[in-house]
Amino acid sequence: MANLRDIRRRIKSVKNTSQITKAMQMVAATKMRRAQQVAISLRPYASKLDDIAGHLYANMGKDEISHPLLQKRNKSGKTAVVVITSEKGLCGPLNTNLLRDVIKADDSSKVYISVGKKGRQVLARLKKNLLADFELKDTPSFSDSKTISRFVLQKFEEGQFDAVEIYYNRFVNTLTQVPTRYPLVPIGAGVLEVAKALGEAERSEALATSNKGPIFHNFEPDADVLLGKLLPYYVHLELYEKILESRASEHSARMVAMKNATDNAKQLVKDLTLEYNKARQASITNEILEISSAAAMMAK
Repeated sequence: MANLRDIRRRIKSVKNTSQITKAMQMVAATKMRRAQQVAISLRPYASKLDDIAGHLYANMGKDEISHPLLQKRNKSGKTAVVVITSEKGLCGPLNTNLLRDVIKADDSSKVYISVGKKGRQVLARLKKNLLADFELKDTPSFSDSKTISRFVLQKFEEGQFDAVEIYYNRFVNTLTQVPTRYPLVPIGAGVLEVAKALGEAERSEALATSNKGPIFHNFEPDADVLLGKLLPYYVHLELYEKILESRASEHSARMVAMKNATDNAKQLVKDLTLEYNKARQASITNEILEISSAAAMMAK
């Protein structure tokens, strides 16, 4: 009977765990939908900003491009790596896969800025050169993200590093999150040219379905002055977009992990119930045999 009590205790424990993981799955699903909506709603605005920056860059001569965010340099020889991870665990291999890529690309020229508790813990444990650490809420605002990007731009202008890159989990869909490296600063000419090309393709498609004529851009003040004001905001928005993508990836991964845990718990309960029924049946059979044997002995 002690064995039956142990099995009953395990079944109860697994059922309690299943209820917890089910509740966490529902919470993660709610947060995931909200994070996806915010990340997706930002994309048209970010696309338009990319388009404007691309057109400003295209209207400048090569000798006019002197903004520090566009210039490659090699003063300090260092690169700042912004690592965006989750604040909490229980989201499957999401953080592990990202940090594996970060460590694989590590060298003595890298300094790190962690955004998220999990990244900070790993980088501190490995004794990496951690320049700063930031923690964000589940639903970070643009002003929260701007605190980080301002710090990055300030240290870049001071010459503490020559380039900035971001490691984050790019949200593809609920089941797929891809660890991604994104070069943030200096802003490459190729990035702005691609942004300009994408904007022109969107306008051409829109013009094909309307009766309006072609769109021309007039810049006031001059393109170089306007681009100089726009580029820091471009950096702020890029970092904010990557943070939102990471949050959507985190909640999606946690929802899937908790769903898998709930399904595994239900299967374990079934297996334990079957084991319990077999043990109970064997116990009853043994009791019947003992009673039959005793009755046979008394009959003699």
